[in-house]
Amino acid sequence: MFATGIENSIPTIRAGRTRIDQMEVCGHYRHWRTDFDCVEDLGINFLRFGPPMHRTFIGADKYDWEFADLTFADLKRRGITPIVDLCHFGVSDWIGNFQNPDFAPLFARYAIAFAERYPWVQLYTPVNEMFICATFSGKYGWWNEQLKSDVGFVTALKNLVKANVVAMIEILKVRPDAIFIQSESSEYFHADSPAAIGPAEALNSRRFLSLDLNYGRRVDSDMYEFLLENEMTREEYHFFLEHNLKQHCILGTDYYRTNEHRVHPDGRTEAAGEVFGYSEITRQYYDRYRVPVMHTETNLREGPTGQEAVQWLWKEWANVLRLRNVGIPTVGFTWYSLTDQIDWDSALREQNGNVNPLGLFDLNRNIRNVGEAYKQLIRDWREVLPASSVCLTVPLAETAPEEHMGYHPGVAGQGEPALPANPELG
Repeated sequence: MFATGIENSIPTIRAGRTRIDQMEVCGHYRHWRTDFDCVEDLGINFLRFGPPMHRTFIGADKYDWEFADLTFADLKRRGITPIVDLCHFGVSDWIGNFQNPDFAPLFARYAIAFAERYPWVQLYTPVNEMFICATFSGKYGWWNEQLKSDVGFVTALKNLVKANVVAMIEILKVRPDAIFIQSESSEYFHADSPAAIGPAEALNSRRFLSLDLNYGRRVDSDMYEFLLENEMTREEYHFFLEHNLKQHCILGTDYYRTNEHRVHPDGRTEAAGEVFGYSEITRQYYDRYRVPVMHTETNLREGPTGQEAVQWLWKEWANVLRLRNVGIPTVGFTWYSLTDQIDWDSALREQNGNVNPLGLFDLNRNIRNVGEAYKQLIRDWREVLPASSVCLTVPLAETAPEEHMGYHPGVAGQGEPALPANPELG
């Protein structure tokens, strides 16, 4: 699945008084038809896209579907398959923030309302980058609740992951063959010195927490103590163990040059740049969860030569091919996002109006060099790695175990599974 995405981050800053809406500042509300034209021009059939939660989920059981109706009808008409992103770094004003214990049940109602309105949608990312959202909101003090504590982090994390799980449960009631693509940041922490080994090991355990809980995997004893010490109850922990839906999931891994970190003895971290790279870190995640993989986000700023992002695209694609060639079922690749973004150089903590040239197109919807390169890459590799242009219809759990050894990217409904089977999925 060659994909891109419409950046729809909506965190709040300044104690919740200011909303950072990337769809608004990047012009998508005004130019959504042109944006979908750009997707078609690239030859892309899969789009990470979702309605802005704060404009759509306007109260308890109250929804404004106008923008979603327009855009999803147009995507369906064009034959572009959406990977629906329902919560991207923020919630509606009336919900508050990720410390709200009612967030998960409220979000479940939103998810089922969406699924009932658009029953033709099969692919979902209910909650985007749960680990990053909990870290930036509850630990770093950057977004939403803007807390700086382990309790803030764990509370945000358990609420985000529970929201993701209950949303999957509700969507499956409407669409039993729904497939959920997690889209989580793949991280690694390198010890700067022998004295930093302990802190690095702790951080390397903590990076898995969102997915461990999401997939019902028992955490190690140190992480269990960490969770309980920071106000997760045994009952809350056992909820995750008892609701394992990974047979419906694809492990979406996001990777940027900022995903690897150097750790100092006092626990401080700094960016390490690309050390291991996407394929090695994704292999670590795959070995832990044993579900099919999709590269769900990457990008690089276009530099002075105009070729830096092109080179990064080639490198990330080579890493994806490496995963496939060593037998890891890898089903998709994504350059994120379609257009340039605004103020991600400050992680959306400030409103400076800085254009970040990270997209396949600039904000005037002119194609960038990396957009031309991606278009050619898709054209070249689609013949080698064919993908269906229609919505996938075969649940992972219904494919035959004997098909595990090969990847079968066949067209759904033509006697061949749309996604790879994996006996680990149960």
